[in-house]
Amino acid sequence: MFDNRIDFTGSVAVITGGSRGIGAGIAMALARAGARVIINGRDEAALAQVVCTIEKAGGSAYAIAGDVTSESNVQALRNEVERIFGSASLLVACAGGDGGPTPLIEENAAHWRAVLEVNLTSAFLTLRAFLPQMIEAKRGAIVTIASSAGRQISGSSAAYAAAKAGLLALTRQAAVEAAPHGVRINSIAPSAIVTDRLAVTPLSVRNQMAAAFPMRRLGEIEDVAQAALFLLNERSSWITGITLDVAGGRVML
Repeated sequence: MFDNRIDFTGSVAVITGGSRGIGAGIAMALARAGARVIINGRDEAALAQVVCTIEKAGGSAYAIAGDVTSESNVQALRNEVERIFGSASLLVACAGGDGGPTPLIEENAAHWRAVLEVNLTSAFLTLRAFLPQMIEAKRGAIVTIASSAGRQISGSSAAYAAAKAGLLALTRQAAVEAAPHGVRINSIAPSAIVTDRLAVTPLSVRNQMAAAFPMRRLGEIEDVAQAALFLLNERSSWITGITLDVAGGRVML
């Protein structure tokens, strides 16, 4: 019989933005596949809940709270991972947010900078911190979580679109630099995923949103999690520098 399971037993995986939503979903999927999961975020209570959920299901999880827009916090995260688990071979840069619609003419510089910090600078700091140990080991896989807002015009703010488009460019550049050292870096660009925020939207609104997608449904967190598992696994060993659109066909339009 063929074994179609993805197995990460023995692997150490770090997920930033892992306290809820897509990040938590990816952490849970990695833990189900056998990885030792380290989740990072700013909300300690939410992190503890994710750890509890993973452990109740028989997985291995550990939380390290911190703000990945802070260089010192990211360095502390890497140091603690190394101290407790050794070097990580898997990394998911999922920290981000604030994609609400703000017209450009109403945007202010402080908010612009804050959106770029949480969505783009956080990924830069995270990759810069964890890449050296992967390059030294000549192995590793990284996934950045971008957004369809960085791929096509959407209802998001200009700041969010610019940050996510920048994240895609950062991913490609990092992938080129890391490829000769055996490290793969790819990006996922989700669209309209039913996280907690979207789940409370009235059903009629969600149905209207779903009708705009060729597949006539909204995305689920598990759709993104399974895409991440594929890109992190050796089954995608000849893939680097790509953007995988988990968007129900919307990016085609």
